[in-house]
Amino acid sequence: MLPSCGKILTGCKNMLFQQNKDGIGEICLWGRHIFMGYLESETETTEAIDDEGWLHSGDLGQLDSLGFLYVTGRIKEILITAGGENVPPIPVETLVKKKIPIISNAMLVGDKLKFLSMLLTLKCEMNQMSGEPLDKLNLEAINFCRGLGSQASTVTEIVKQQDPLVYKAIQQGINAVNQEAMNNAQKIQKWVILEKDFSIYGGELGEWP
Repeated sequence: MLPSCGKILTGCKNMLFQQNKDGIGEICLWGRHIFMGYLESETETTEAIDDEGWLHSGDLGQLDSLGFLYVTGRIKEILITAGGENVPPIPVETLVKKKIPIISNAMLVGDKLKFLSMLLTLKCEMNQMSGEPLDKLNLEAINFCRGLGSQASTVTEIVKQQDPLVYKAIQQGINAVNQEAMNNAQKIQKWVILEKDFSIYGGELGEWP
């Protein structure tokens, strides 16, 4: 479970708008702590704050039995499978990185598709001047490999040779993630390791200046 945001403060209100069967809905806030609206932009203001004063955050969340709020993703980030299942990617991606320490970035793919796949990158050294990901694994990733009995020290070695020890460990991690899935639609069916980590330099995490 993701860390909680805590409980609602005294004098404030929150609600989960249009909850699904898993209790996940848009986090809406009400109280004197929310902003009054966008300056000189009535259209944007009415899109964000409804007639009853509720601020629609655009964030998705759920409440536990004790009233603790958990943010599970953004509405615009939700994947809708070919079968119509809504899948919030962030909790799945976060869990993959937790279960598999060699993983740097995990990207869930499956919008309008029959099943979920995942793009994975490995932890590697970075060019300190440019921010470009290098081929050499970082110390944590190397230690992970050595713990498995693998002598790989670069991303290329693992990907090109499909290092059986590393690939087996990753699949075991994926299996562990799938065991925590709420339903079959949220299970990862296929995955692939990319040859380079995501970065601003490469354009995957933002625009290079």
